[in-house]
Amino acid sequence: MASKSWMTPQATLMLLLIAWRESVPCDGFTVDPPQDLVITDPGHLGRLDITWSPPASLINMTECPKLYQLEYFNTYKGSWTAVRTVWKTYSAQFDLMKDVKVRVYTLLSGPCTNGTMVKSTSYAELVQRPPSTGVADTAVQNFDCVYHNMNYMECNWGRSPETPADSQQTLYFWHKGLAQAEECPKYLILSGVRSGCNFSGIPLPDFTDINFCVNGSCLEEPLQPTFISLQIQNQVKPAMTEKLHVQTGPDTQLQIHWEQPVGKVPGHCLQWEVEHSQDGKTASAPIRTEQTSVTLPSSHDKERHCFRVRSKMHKYCANKSYWSEWSRSTCHPEEEKVLPGPEWDAVPVYVCIAVAILAVLVLLLCVGAMLKVRGSGQVKRPDSLLTTLFAKSSVLTVAEN
Repeated sequence: MASKSWMTPQATLMLLLIAWRESVPCDGFTVDPPQDLVITDPGHLGRLDITWSPPASLINMTECPKLYQLEYFNTYKGSWTAVRTVWKTYSAQFDLMKDVKVRVYTLLSGPCTNGTMVKSTSYAELVQRPPSTGVADTAVQNFDCVYHNMNYMECNWGRSPETPADSQQTLYFWHKGLAQAEECPKYLILSGVRSGCNFSGIPLPDFTDINFCVNGSCLEEPLQPTFISLQIQNQVKPAMTEKLHVQTGPDTQLQIHWEQPVGKVPGHCLQWEVEHSQDGKTASAPIRTEQTSVTLPSSHDKERHCFRVRSKMHKYCANKSYWSEWSRSTCHPEEEKVLPGPEWDAVPVYVCIAVAILAVLVLLLCVGAMLKVRGSGQVKRPDSLLTTLFAKSSVLTVAEN
């Protein structure tokens, strides 16, 4: 314990000494900050290039290695990020809807400073403010992207109430694999206007910043743009679990197990949530697990237990994720299926067909008989009529004679 309490202040003292040696000039030697600090936008929707030149006082000091410390305000994290580099250029990601703040120091070492690292007391600084163009309050709302089961990604957004009805919005995206920003390959249309973008068939890299910009225009002037940067492994929504099984184990324990959804999402990256309901009422808080099975204590009641599961990427594989849809409920005991009676299910089909055929045959026979009777009556009537006429004709002939 004594040695630990002695080492802690010693380590602190060493860190303070290193910082002091970097900041205090050696033998009165001072270092000037860089100059000609410039920020340029190559059209990568937030990925900006920062360049600078060494101080004029150090241009001829070729025997002393020069190092630069770049500091920029990371608007996505809300803090300053520091980078040391021997190069005079650096690319960093910024939110173009906020101020871009950059400052650069010079560090010098070698024989010029007797082997001591000397840091310039001042720095070159540049603040670049976002352009205030576009109709006020017309930026898109609730921009969100979902990487469905690592198969395809969709991005959606909502229109601001202040957006003119005759305006049209456009999405552009860029990542390091593209030379320049490209437009959405397939827009999603809602109520006649663009409300999202489908990236099916478009390969997007993971663990790489993908920058998006949604802008637009109307007859009057441009709309306010929206800039977003994300990585697709943080946008995954796994597929719904299709197969869930519930059975009774030893001591009437309930054993619930399921199969992982088919797709590219690694099984070891998924965490699960199991919902348990008893006779239609939620029995307890959802159960969290990283396994594909759960065993519940024995249950001696006669109530019906139902379960469903969903999944998402856990924190060891992604910074965030989306829950999948709930699986269909599986219950124990299973709902009894009432088998259909033979008299009113499959049998009536054949019975009805047979009865219909017999009815048609009987009808045809009846019709045929009626036609036959009528036909025979019509034949006899003309014969009797002719006989009567012939008899009358004979009587008239005899009378005339």
